[in-house]
Amino acid sequence: MTTETSPKPAVRQLRLIVEAEDYEAALTFYRDVLGLTEQAVFEGDGDARVTILEAGRATLELSNPSQVKMIDQVEADGQPSAKIRVAFEVDDSAAKTKELVEAGGTLIAEPRETPWKSLNSRLAAPAGLQVTLFQEVESLQERSTRSGFKRP
Repeated sequence: MTTETSPKPAVRQLRLIVEAEDYEAALTFYRDVLGLTEQAVFEGDGDARVTILEAGRATLELSNPSQVKMIDQVEADGQPSAKIRVAFEVDDSAAKTKELVEAGGTLIAEPRETPWKSLNSRLAAPAGLQVTLFQEVESLQERSTRSGFKRP
């Protein structure tokens, strides 16, 4: 009897490190309102502080300039996105967008359904980040049957 095992991935975690000038506002926004949970908190000399927040599964989305322009058109009426934009999958993008605006985020674009069947909004967020919230309205299996969708 043989057992097949998946090869061990070369990269085990994606960690995005962001310098937050207003550390407390960023913690409130990302941890308390968005709902990321604390993995670890460290303090050091000279008021040095870091909080590592769990963000679920990580992916790295690489897009060429044409794709970025298309996403900006669909998601934000053509308003250009930042060079790096962080996207969080949530259960209810409309409700979470409202909560994050109330917590200090600046609305760039209201939630709207995209051609790839997600409900996306865009905000300017603490620590200088631009954030997309997305809520999947179709399963990956359903989306994979659509024209232009390729799976490895």
